Amino acid sequence: MRKSYIHHIETALPSYKYTQKSLSARMQDQLGASEKERRLIRHIYHRSGIETRYSVLPDFKPGYKSPMFESGSEPLTGERNDIYKKEGVKLFTDIAHRLLNKGRFDADEITHIITVSCTGFFAPGPDFEIAKSLKLNPDIRRVHLGFMGCYASVPALQLAKTFTAHDPDAVVMIVSAELCTLHFQNRTATDDLLSTAVFADGAAGVIVSSCEDRSALFELSGFHSEILERGEEDMAWTIGNHGFEMVLTTYIPHLIQDQLMPFLAPALRRYGLNSTADVDRWAVHPGGRAILDHVSSSLGLHPDALSPSRSVLAKYGNMSSATLLFVLHEISKTKAGSKAGSEEKTLAMAFGPGLTLESALLTRLPASV
Repeated sequence: MRKSYIHHIETALPSYKYTQKSLSARMQDQLGASEKERRLIRHIYHRSGIETRYSVLPDFKPGYKSPMFESGSEPLTGERNDIYKKEGVKLFTDIAHRLLNKGRFDADEITHIITVSCTGFFAPGPDFEIAKSLKLNPDIRRVHLGFMGCYASVPALQLAKTFTAHDPDAVVMIVSAELCTLHFQNRTATDDLLSTAVFADGAAGVIVSSCEDRSALFELSGFHSEILERGEEDMAWTIGNHGFEMVLTTYIPHLIQDQLMPFLAPALRRYGLNSTADVDRWAVHPGGRAILDHVSSSLGLHPDALSPSRSVLAKYGNMSSATLLFVLHEISKTKAGSKAGSEEKTLAMAFGPGLTLESALLTRLPASV
């Protein structure tokens, strides 16, 4: 079977940038009916590990009169989805153009498009819009992975590997774009406050092929996933009348910590690794600071091991499925280590509704591959 490579990674952000400190103040003013609620909001935002986040909405600016905060007149799901279509297309096509303009493949070489998103729906979808905007071949094959949540970029990469491993001419463009802030809920239930404190908007994409004559960042070496017996009711994502509604309990970090080693043991065997000590780089989806803390302590990692994940969380927040690609982009910009006789092994992991754990083993390559 042919090897598959990630050749290029691009990221993009919407125009409205917010500091976590300003968002905390805004939420305290709008949602904190009591000092107890305001204190809880300050605590959650202060401990989030986030410094800045981005949104397609201007609604979170101080003093901005927004229907999002008007109880009883919040935007309906259809109204939010209209914004998703308008603003989402911009992010999807922006990433697609960047992948071609800054990457190593021309438009007529792209054979497949995989789009990923869980924060909106429309048809013809973002895959169609990308094909139209880039003037791709009319026989382009298109797949959309929808409503899977934060882990969805991993199955997208696995699908790209399947296409490219069996077709020497396959060149796959993956684009993930998430507009999480569209689904803000102006409630002070713990689940809603946690979601509001960490989720953000952003987009990322990669080009995958089996072309060995093009320089590449990573080889896609393997995949492993499992559905946990517990956690189905602790992380969920459903469609409500006033936007999509997230269930995100404080139990999730502890559940991941408890189940991480039982998940990793068969994953490492599948990857041909003896232990976590054989992993050189960790690309963990930064669902939140507590998740990263629990992963680090559970695996006994060096304090710097999750620096790329913590950096992405601090600068951008949790952008659902796009976030892991941001982490891989961060790792690709760092200087590779000096392992004699073998390339660096990067283990990517993401978590989502189910509770689902997804992983991918990526081999860091020299730029001349």
